Formats: sequence, structure tokens, C-alpha cells
Amino acid sequence: MSLKTPLFDDHVKLGARIVDFAGWQMPVQYTGLKEEHNACRTHIGLFDVSHMGEIRVKGPKAVETLQWLTTNDVTKLEAGQAHYSLLPNDQGGLVDDIFIYCLEKNADYLVCVNASNKDKDFAWMTKHNKFGADMTDESSQWGQIAVQGPKALELCDALFPNDKPSTWARNTIKKSKFQNFNVMIATTGYTGEAGCEIFVETAGTSALWNALLAHPLKAVPVGLGARDSLRTEMKFSLYGHEIDDNTNPYEALLGWVIKPQAKDFMNKAQIVAAKEQGLKRKLIGYKTIERGIPRQGYEIKTSAGQTIGITTSGTHSPTLDEPIGIAYVETAHSTEGSEIFVDIRGKLVKAVVVKTPFIQK
Repeated sequence: MSLKTPLFDDHVKLGARIVDFAGWQMPVQYTGLKEEHNACRTHIGLFDVSHMGEIRVKGPKAVETLQWLTTNDVTKLEAGQAHYSLLPNDQGGLVDDIFIYCLEKNADYLVCVNASNKDKDFAWMTKHNKFGADMTDESSQWGQIAVQGPKALELCDALFPNDKPSTWARNTIKKSKFQNFNVMIATTGYTGEAGCEIFVETAGTSALWNALLAHPLKAVPVGLGARDSLRTEMKFSLYGHEIDDNTNPYEALLGWVIKPQAKDFMNKAQIVAAKEQGLKRKLIGYKTIERGIPRQGYEIKTSAGQTIGITTSGTHSPTLDEPIGIAYVETAHSTEGSEIFVDIRGKLVKAVVVKTPFIQK
């Protein structure tokens, strides 16, 4: 059975093309991928991210539990702050990548997880809750709308004039109200643009969505297609593409959210050992310099046809108007400027390893 977000009927009314995504009926596009992508880069894009999971971790053992379960240092989060982190598994790979929001220091945390992994993550966290934190899956209680783009914070200020999110630091979260519904406004997002992600009580999601759309600033609804091209341009990892159960986070260049000096965490020794022994592969960004658009699963080869890696994400970048790809390649071929070849349906297409993110924000 396919799941529907609180905004499903609104997407249908807007004429969105609906597809199945991680068991959810989601809009892949409304007017067109390029138009929606560019709206987010140049103005404001609205995204339904209500399919994401929300797990609440509370009580006197909340920090101890999250310190053990995740790689980043939760003790550094003050009330109203958030950070990106990882849930390591017991084999040296990853259960998921997550955002942790501190609602009350040492006592109340919201963990936002990927839609496709919500049940897996909650089961994993409860199974390894060895310190006894209070854990609840609150996913059904919340809708979530991302407001992203150069004018996004102006729109958030207009709807929440008493809060003025434009004055907050990046990765801030605060509780507020919208038409008597509880909301939590966070200055986070996964597009590379400024903006907010607004958690809203499920029953108020449609009202908030339509209020955002009705504002004279004229935000544009954005589907999953442009959501993917936006994050690819920033080389942000997507679970099931750049990271999975077998990925060592250091090879995914996520060492910045791993704090082995600060604390112990799940399977720390194996994760760190892989780095110390020397990484065999690295995640790189590349551009094709011959005709051809890279896609997930396309092999990376040498000019002689020897396989040296695999593409994890690829698209035609609407911002750059050129093909871009993200791939794991053998470390020897990972330096900027290295010439590589993408196997596109049997043809070796020349490409070059480039600096990422592909667009500098």
C-alpha cells in the first residue's frame, strides 16, 4: 500500500506528476524539472518533505544514547541548534544519514531521518538504546515543508513575523505557531540555498503549504526531480546512492561529522581503522567533456577500459547546463583534474574529476 503525505490532494490539484518514492505517492514534477530547479536557485522553491521520518529522543539519558548511536558530538548542541550526523551500523557502514535538532539541551532531541529508512532507523535505534532514552516515532504527527532559495527567508519572515527566521544563524530551530498549529522552524535544508524547513502538525500542513503558495512573493512548488538535481549540484549524499549499509563514511568524505576523539560511538574502531589503513576509494565529482549524461550505476573506467569505479548520481545540471556525476573511484584516480571515462551504454565517454560542490554558493 502506498503512503500519502498530508499534501497529496494539494499536489493533485496543482497537476503534479505523481510517482512512487520509498513507498510514498510523491510529486516528481509540476511544470518541469528545469523550471522548478531554477526557481529554487534564483527565487523560492517549496518542497513537500512530509515523507521524512521524525524520531523524538527524550529524557535524562537522551544525550548519552545519541552520543553512542551517532558519529557527531551531540554534547556540542545547545538548545535551538541542529547538526548533520550519521547512524553507523555494526559492520562499518551506515544505517542512515540524519539531522539532529536540540529542542532542550540534555533532555529533548528531534532526529530527522530519510523516508525510505524510517522504520529501519527506528528499529535500529530502539534495539541499541542501551542507556534507556525515551524514544518515540513521531513521523505521523508531523508534516514538513522546505522553503528554499535566495528569497526563501523573506517568505518565512512574512509568514512568521514574530520569529524573523532571516535573523537566525544557519542550523537553528525554534518552536512557533501557525494558525494555532504547533510548528518548529529550522534554518536547515538540502539544496545549498538559504531557507527553512518547517515541521508542522499534520492537520495544519495543507493550510501552511497554501499560505506559502498564496503569498505575493510567488514561491514555486518543486518535485522530487529537481530536488535531486539541486542536491547533486551540491554533491550532497543521498542514502541509497552515495551512502548505504556498506559505505565507510570516510570514503564518502563525511569525516567532518565523525568525532572519534570526542567520544565513543557504535562500531567506532572498525570505521576509524578503514581510514587509518588507507582508503581504497573516494567519492568524487566529475564532468563529462564528451557528449553523454551520467546516471547511477554507470561504471567509471580508464582509457584502456579497466573498471576503477561506479557512478552514484548523475544528471544534466540545469544551473551549469552541462552533465555532472558523482562517483566512487579508486583513490589513485581521485585527484582533481584526473582524466576518467564513463561507460555510457558501451561507449567510453571522456570526463574529468572536478572541484565540488559543482556550484559555489
